[in-house]
Formats: sequence, C-alpha cells, structure tokens
Amino acid sequence: MTMASNQHPPTEIRAEEPEEALAFFEEAAGNEDPPTPIKGVRRLLGWIIPANLGIFLIWGAVPGILLPAQVAAQFGEADKIGNLAIVMTIGAFFSMIAQPIAGQISDRTRSRFGRRAPWIFMGSLAGGLALVGLAFANSLVGVVIAWTLVQITYNFAQGPLSAVMPDRVPVKRRGTFATLSGIGLMVGALGGQIVGSIFYGSIAAGYVTFAAFSLVMLTLFIVFNPDYSSKDLEPEPFKFGDFLRTFWVSPIKHPDFFWAFTGRLLLYTGYFAVTGYQLYLLTDYFGVARPQDVIPMLGLISLAGILIATIISGPLSDKLGRRKIFVFVSSAVTGLAFLLPWVWPDLTAWMIMTFIAGLGFGMFQAVDTALMSEVLPSAKSFAKDLGVVNIAATLPQTLAPGVAGAIVIAFGFEGLFPVAIVLSILGAFAVWPIKAVK
Repeated sequence: MTMASNQHPPTEIRAEEPEEALAFFEEAAGNEDPPTPIKGVRRLLGWIIPANLGIFLIWGAVPGILLPAQVAAQFGEADKIGNLAIVMTIGAFFSMIAQPIAGQISDRTRSRFGRRAPWIFMGSLAGGLALVGLAFANSLVGVVIAWTLVQITYNFAQGPLSAVMPDRVPVKRRGTFATLSGIGLMVGALGGQIVGSIFYGSIAAGYVTFAAFSLVMLTLFIVFNPDYSSKDLEPEPFKFGDFLRTFWVSPIKHPDFFWAFTGRLLLYTGYFAVTGYQLYLLTDYFGVARPQDVIPMLGLISLAGILIATIISGPLSDKLGRRKIFVFVSSAVTGLAFLLPWVWPDLTAWMIMTFIAGLGFGMFQAVDTALMSEVLPSAKSFAKDLGVVNIAATLPQTLAPGVAGAIVIAFGFEGLFPVAIVLSILGAFAVWPIKAVK
C-alpha cells in the first residue's frame, strides 16, 4: 500500500487522512510510512524529549540512587546487596511482564483520543501514586510491593509512548526522532542520577517531586500531540492463546525481529550488570566516602558522551540509510569501555569509562530504536511488539541484580567487568544477520 507521507509534504494535513490512518493500522508493517500526525511531525519531534524526561528521570533517580539509599538506610549496610537484589529482581520481573500486556491493551483500545493517550495518562497518574506509596514503605515487603507497582504502572505509560514512532513518524525521519527520543531518555536517566543525589537525604520528597513532574510532562505531551480516533477501528476479538503469545515473536517467521531483540538483550544485560551497582562500586570498590558528591559529576560526564554520540549518529544514519553498522560499533565501544575499571580499579578509570560507555550507549539508543521500529511485523500490534522488544531492556534489570549480586559475592566487584565485556561484544555481532535493514 502507498502511505500518505510518500505522496505529500509532512506538514500537509488532508481531510481523508483519518480513513488513511484506519487503513494503515489495519494493513501496514513497521517499515511503511504512517499517515501525517494531526499536528505535524515537527511538533512531535519537539515534544518527545520532555515526554521521555518525565519517565526516565524516575528510572535514573529511583533504582540508581534513591532506592539503594532507602534499602541501605532502612534495612542495614550489612545486607544491602542481597536486599536490593530482591527488590530490584521482583520489580523488574513484573515490569518485563507489564509492558507487553500494556502494549496489547493499548493496541486494542478504541477511543476518540486514539489508542495510546488514555494509557499514557493513566499509567503516569497511577505511577505517581505508587511512588508516594514507596516513600512511606517501612518494611522490605512494603518496599517490594510499592516498587513493583511503580514498575508496572509506569510501563503502562512507557509502552504506549514507545509506539508513537511507528504509529506517526516517517521511516526516513526515524533516526532523527530516535535521536531526540534518546536525548530525553538518556538526559532523563542521567539527570535522574544527578537530581536524585540532591534528594539523597530526603528520599520521600524526591519520590513526590518525580511523580508530579512525570504527570505534568506526559499530560502536556498528550494535549499538544493529539492522535487520530481509534473508535472506528475493527475491534480485535480477545483470545487467551493470543494473550499468551503476547510474549513470543517467532524467530522463524520474523528472524530480523529476533536478532534485533537478541542484540539489545545482550548489550543491556552487560551494561546494567555493572552500572546497576554504581553506588556500591563507588563505596566498596573505589573507596569513595561520599558517593552523593561524585555521582552528579559522573552523570554529567556520561551525559556529555551520550549527547555527542546521539546528536551525530541518529541523523547520520538517516542520511546514509544505514543502521546496523552504528549498532555494531556502539555495542563494541560500550563493552570495551569496561576494560578500564577492570584493569585500573581507580575512580579516574571509572570516570573515563563513563564517558566512553556514554558515547557507545548514546549511539546505540539513537540508532537501535529506529532499527527496531523497522522490523516490527504489523501496525495492529506495534505497542505489543515494542513491549516484547523492551523485554530486552527490562529482562536485564530482572537478571542483572541477582546474577551480578552472585558474581560480587563469589568473585568481588571486579568479576562484573569481564561479564559485561563479553555480553556487549556478543550483542554487537547479533545485528549482522538482520536482512530487512542495512
């Protein structure tokens, strides 16, 4: 089928586009251009940064800074690694399940506001309430329950938000969109560490602040970027077998999707195995007495590397029409960066590694997101399939705390680095079998 963005300028809005939107969602695949957004692509490009900030400030501040500090303060220094591993593993497991389910529900939603907006708003509202609950949790069970609810609810917002790219952005502009999305994501994740360190001594106030900011940013995104109504889309019948298949995309039928998923899974597992323990690495491996004074500087160093790589690589991949080489290089650079603190256990080495890994991870975020959008099987299930894709990001957070904790107990913190290097390099090679994307 021939899509609207192939026939007229991106800023032109035509009366028949609602019908064209319906046809797109019923027939298209991820490598086809969607209809022009109601308010145009340019506005969408601008608003994806604050929208991602609203979610990823939380992912940067809470699991990286505030939650480890809360666990250590409430339940003791001696058991902090084991307790944190329990909290993070359980929460990330439910997060892994939540996003594909949220995506499938979003794909099936029929409303005058479209398929995504209702869940972006309700997820951010419920997530804010869960964060407030986490602030007042005073037992390990309470912390586990509250953090699990935070993971589930914000993934009900994040899943539909991630489907905006294949829903509304032309293929030739997805590298640029992914760059801007990646800026919001990484500035949020790293800025969350910086802002989170400010709330190191007042954790509850931090949780409430992040909850309010997220709700405001995501609500503004919905208001200023309205979507086509989905009321006239043919309702999809619910089948329990289809629900179970939410978590599976056949590597035989969709091999490109499988290899892209595998590459992301390997890189994220290696990356989070190390960076997820940054607070404890600083205190117990590098001997930093006041990590809250160092973390903001490390966040800025990483942010510099990420922004440089992201700003260059996304638009450049659009111009060259190539994705795989960028993903390969980014995965290799990220993995090799972990050599430094392994052979040179000093804070200076960690700082240099932070910048180099930032370059690699920034390039990866900018280009891999665009690559993933182009290997999605069907517009009917964009959010569900992206939810499955994002298992590759959330599953490492499920596995990494437990596996990394066991590695630390058995071999010390230095045992984390060779594991991260091997997994990241394997992730680099996983992209080469992909055929649908250059």
